[in-house]
Amino acid sequence: MIIKFKLNGKEIVKDVPVHKRALDFLRDDLGVLSIKEGCGEGECGACTILVDGKNIHSCLMLAVELDGKEVLTVEGLKDKTIQNAFVEAGAIQCGFCTPGFIISTKALLNENKNPSSEEIKEALEGNLCRCTGYLKIEEAVKLAVKMYNKGSDKK
Repeated sequence: MIIKFKLNGKEIVKDVPVHKRALDFLRDDLGVLSIKEGCGEGECGACTILVDGKNIHSCLMLAVELDGKEVLTVEGLKDKTIQNAFVEAGAIQCGFCTPGFIISTKALLNENKNPSSEEIKEALEGNLCRCTGYLKIEEAVKLAVKMYNKGSDKK
């Protein structure tokens, strides 16, 4: 089936098998390497992407469902504030889960510019990390919020 969608702001038109998962299509066919398969069951968040602004586990979505949609991955983030906050807070270890956390953070901050600790935890509950524990990740999100708010003060 031929699908047409936007990936990180770029128009994509491709023929994809109807049974192919979005995860496999984006990673293997289009070279989007930030998306990783951890569990294949929508439990770990390593394959998280934004589809029309919503957090989606790409392992649970068929590639044909991308038709007509706008997809954002870490590669498409022009503003590096969230990535910088994760590095500064030490919220990265092996890095396998980091892109999923960054995309989930982006989705949260798109909706809520000043989330509480509880809202941060809720927004990230679909992502798992085996290395850092979650305190540093929560601190990274709080730091990103501060960085964004500091930047908006200058405007």
